[in-house]
Amino acid sequence: MVLIGELAVQIAQMLLVLVLAPLLIGFVRKVKARLLRRQGPPLIQPYRDLIRLARKEAVIADSASWLFRFVPYLVFAATWVSASLVPTFATGLLYSWSADLIAIIALLGSARFFLALAGMDVGTSFGGIGSSREAMFATLAEPALIMIVFTLALVAGSTQLSTIVAFMTSPAVGLRVSLGMALIALIIVALAENARIPVDNPATHLELTMVHEAMVLEYSGRHLALLELASWLKLLLYVSLIACLFTPWGIAHEAKDFGAQAVGVLTYVGKLAGVGLCLALFETTIAKMRVFRVPDFVGVALMLAFLAVLLRFVSASL
Repeated sequence: MVLIGELAVQIAQMLLVLVLAPLLIGFVRKVKARLLRRQGPPLIQPYRDLIRLARKEAVIADSASWLFRFVPYLVFAATWVSASLVPTFATGLLYSWSADLIAIIALLGSARFFLALAGMDVGTSFGGIGSSREAMFATLAEPALIMIVFTLALVAGSTQLSTIVAFMTSPAVGLRVSLGMALIALIIVALAENARIPVDNPATHLELTMVHEAMVLEYSGRHLALLELASWLKLLLYVSLIACLFTPWGIAHEAKDFGAQAVGVLTYVGKLAGVGLCLALFETTIAKMRVFRVPDFVGVALMLAFLAVLLRFVSASL
């Protein structure tokens, strides 16, 4: 019975991130519309879009290979598993032993690699442009993410998320400049990885600026629905990482009672709302930068993460 209960909680976390990902996107769009004094779409509009796309027939180009059909399912599965491994409302779940930052980065990197291949598979110019830009940004974003992981591992002594969360909530963490640098670097990487402003504007399809939309431009129907949901899950994943690593308040630590887990769910939803509000405010007040300036922007995250690791080494030797 204990195993069944733990399995039920783990499945509940997987379903929770799957349900909240479209709601987070709908909330950000609604807040942005309100800030611009527009009515905006309803909060449940992303769910309607997914249902509409799932009902449509998938139109596939004649030049597409088997990879083009296979990639949406692989990208969705890898992103969903990655998002489900991040502790959202409780630690010490059934599969928490596999919730390692290195494994999550590997899953995200694999999804990015295959999506870039799918963008070039059909042979259109837009897909090639989007894939090349995605690869260019990834050359800086992934090393920055690795440096952030090194910083957290040096501070907490592990790359396992439950261990890091337990350390972050203990008095031993204190006030560390290296963690502040890692937080700023992670926010920059999250904006770049999710193609948000100022890196890209997800609300437009302008061929001179789009990155993610260019790679999925040839997809339609259920394939496009899976890729859209995967992109929303990726945004939720980064928000969850920021919430559980740097603001781990309210997470149930090794708790088996329903009350602590319910408080953890409510706290997690509140964190998502707060980050969504800040994201909408940021994207409303900041203009999109030129695509050739994006490497400089992501390079700031790499330098901050490198300085965080260096500062940790220096402070540990004192």
